[in-house]
Amino acid sequence: MQKSMKIGIVAALVAMVAAPMVPAAASAAPGGPAAAAAGQGHGHGHGRPGHSAPTKTGPTSIAYVEVNNDELRNVGRYTLENGANAFDVAIIFAANINRDADGDAVLYANENVQRTLDQAATQIRPLQAKGIKVTLSVLGNHQGTGLANFTSKAEARDFAAQVAATVKRYGLDGVDLDDEYSDYGVDGTAQPNEQSIGWLISALRADMPGKIISFYDIGPSSDALKTAHPSVGKKLDYAWNPYYGTYTAPSIPGVPKSKLSAAAIDIQNTPAATAVTLAQRSKADGYGVFMTYNLPDGDVSPYVSGFTKVLYGQSAVYE
Repeated sequence: MQKSMKIGIVAALVAMVAAPMVPAAASAAPGGPAAAAAGQGHGHGHGRPGHSAPTKTGPTSIAYVEVNNDELRNVGRYTLENGANAFDVAIIFAANINRDADGDAVLYANENVQRTLDQAATQIRPLQAKGIKVTLSVLGNHQGTGLANFTSKAEARDFAAQVAATVKRYGLDGVDLDDEYSDYGVDGTAQPNEQSIGWLISALRADMPGKIISFYDIGPSSDALKTAHPSVGKKLDYAWNPYYGTYTAPSIPGVPKSKLSAAAIDIQNTPAATAVTLAQRSKADGYGVFMTYNLPDGDVSPYVSGFTKVLYGQSAVYE
């Protein structure tokens, strides 16, 4: 996964006071089966006015998009044959945890991430109007600051407030936490500790009730969550395997199979046959989430159809 740069969170916080918030999607609360989130208001000529929007039954499908290379709105172009959404959650990859001159953690995004946020009317709102949730991934940026080395609850709360302010400002549906590329210890920064990720998740949940908090199961934060109290895991909505082309479910107390993806698919690099096999295993084992990464611009519906036919019994259509 790639790195990112500046959001200017202080300006964002100030602007929030003076400017009206962009309206968020109607509900950010994730469901277990994808039927709860898929296809809302998305008819595509199926059915008649007043009838229920198309839905699907099966795992919640995740689509990370590298917005340095591809457009987020492309997620919304994939439907199933009945008009339901092929993907249920679109994740903007990625903003960063940087360190400011005082050594404090600050939220940043590069120009491509920031452009996606600024173009919410064309990149984010159309997805949300179809019932697709949109969240922001946050990970380290080689500056020694990350999810795993907050040294106090106060530090974690400060960063959580920045994230929550950004989610609110841009009308997002939540955040994805990814403990990569932090380079803990560089320039004398603190080493990871077992409390940090729990403090952050708890603070985020307090600041963002009803919003999505997902976890990319990697790094020191992953190790800490394996032995954390179940009360922490219960504050997560989803967690998934971070190793593409493999099948291993996260082990986080308090997070049930209905919120886990054992499968990890890189759409541009995982062989199609492997994606199908991992979909088959996910369905057979009863996991409630199916995570994909790297959805490109353009039509890759034959690839997507490989796993949607297994998971939902329908091919994917690109519109």
